Amino acid sequence: MSARKRKLASAMKAAGVDALLVTHLPDVRYLCGFTGSNASLAVIGTRAVLFTDGRYTTQAKAEVVGAKVVIAPKSAMAAACEWLGGQGVAKCGFDSSQTTVAALETMRKALPAGLRRSLFTPVAPLVAGLREIKDAEEIVKMRAAAALGCRLFDGVLEHIVAGAAEVKVAAALEYQARLAGVDGMSFETIVASGERSALPHGRATKAKLPRKGFCTLDFGVLLDGYCSDMTRTVHLGRIGAEERTVYEAVLDAQLAGVAAVRAGASTGDVDEAARSVLRAAKLDQYFTHSTGHGVGLEIHEGPRLATKQTQPLKAGMIVTIEPGVYIPGKFGVRIEDTVLVTATGCEILTPSTKALIEL
Repeated sequence: MSARKRKLASAMKAAGVDALLVTHLPDVRYLCGFTGSNASLAVIGTRAVLFTDGRYTTQAKAEVVGAKVVIAPKSAMAAACEWLGGQGVAKCGFDSSQTTVAALETMRKALPAGLRRSLFTPVAPLVAGLREIKDAEEIVKMRAAAALGCRLFDGVLEHIVAGAAEVKVAAALEYQARLAGVDGMSFETIVASGERSALPHGRATKAKLPRKGFCTLDFGVLLDGYCSDMTRTVHLGRIGAEERTVYEAVLDAQLAGVAAVRAGASTGDVDEAARSVLRAAKLDQYFTHSTGHGVGLEIHEGPRLATKQTQPLKAGMIVTIEPGVYIPGKFGVRIEDTVLVTATGCEILTPSTKALIEL
């Protein structure tokens, strides 16, 4: 935690603020380890104070590292602001991407009248920027989460049978995940079959799996606080020529995207590497989302791998590569890996087979 706070202190200095009020809970956890549902972290230089409520007295004592804990009798945010108002701070930053107008009003009201218009200043997501590059401990945790996801995929294949409800497949996967000790799922499990496979976010429904057609599974687990994310598309019954062509095009696009990942490559170039394969196959009009995103304490983090994005990848980033083709009224295919960016390429954290599976 001390290394993270030192990096944050440098980022704060570069942003021109003396202090930072951290209210986004994943950011709080990243900086001090606290996992409760109510907290504000006040940071001045490398000094930090966590404010929470009486429900978390014992939990905060057990979890918090590198920060003083204050159990506030009122709003944790208001208590943090009151404390900051008495520390002689000239400028305190707050994350402009996470703070609502109502929250800012609460923050200002907690200050002495003379500071209400001068103390708080919006800054870029400083902690989120640090979180984009995973340290060794985080990488170990994310490898474990991704490996568990792969095992769950292998185990759920026996439940993918014609006539089974999509929700039954999702339930079987999530049940095994719980037995394996996950904190929860990273997001609502996607099981989309038949024509519904053309829905990029086709949450599992009572729809029955077809005798012949695709079934897309997009899921992730939350293990020790960190998310996994992977997608595989399988086919029930003998696959047709058109479906095979599309599947192979998506797989080629996904492999091209993975091959483009390395430190120094721009996120837009990785997107283009995948998208250009589908363009050559005249399928790019059916690829309707970005190629990938960062993963970590949250399922969607920076960086974003999309058209016209110019952010360079850095070693230690963990991102998804997930091109897809979605033909309305017919079918869809998506294949997704989570990969760790390295100096010369990447490490695939979700190495489950991507070869076409016919069930």
